[in-house]
Amino acid sequence: MTASAPSPSPTPLSPAETQALDQALAHWQAEPGGLLPALHVLQDELGFIPPATLPALAQAFGLSRAEVHGVITYYHHFRQTPPAHHCLGLCQAEACQARGARALTQQAQDLLQCTLGHTRSDHHWQLEAVSCLGLCASGPALMLDGTLHAQVDAQRLQALLAAVPTPPMESSS
Repeated sequence: MTASAPSPSPTPLSPAETQALDQALAHWQAEPGGLLPALHVLQDELGFIPPATLPALAQAFGLSRAEVHGVITYYHHFRQTPPAHHCLGLCQAEACQARGARALTQQAQDLLQCTLGHTRSDHHWQLEAVSCLGLCASGPALMLDGTLHAQVDAQRLQALLAAVPTPPMESSS
């Protein structure tokens, strides 16, 4: 019988992460079904759910780490990595596609040098595919840092992105 190597220790929590975790557990640990609200507290406070919180969450709610991880990955709202400084969500629903969302998506990828579903390497932009923003009659639509925009064409996209302060991309020379 071979001994298995111990699993690596998670990265220690920062003081802000520890405080958010303590706050979430203090309020929700005793509540039935408290895991989801506790995860929302972490997400709201930190912008993401640090992987290092999983052991404490699992212990507090009497679950395995795999079960907690399963809940986090099941819900699209929860992030396990820090968010980018700016987020551009591009509607990919059929109504927006019929009005030019595919071309707009390609333009956004070209302008931001980032592919849909990813965060740019400098962590300033994240591009997300959104299934519907509820602006079907006035697409293509997008959400820029939480603000909805309808009837977005190539020129308007350029203007919206130009209005967001971001450092220039590093050239790879």
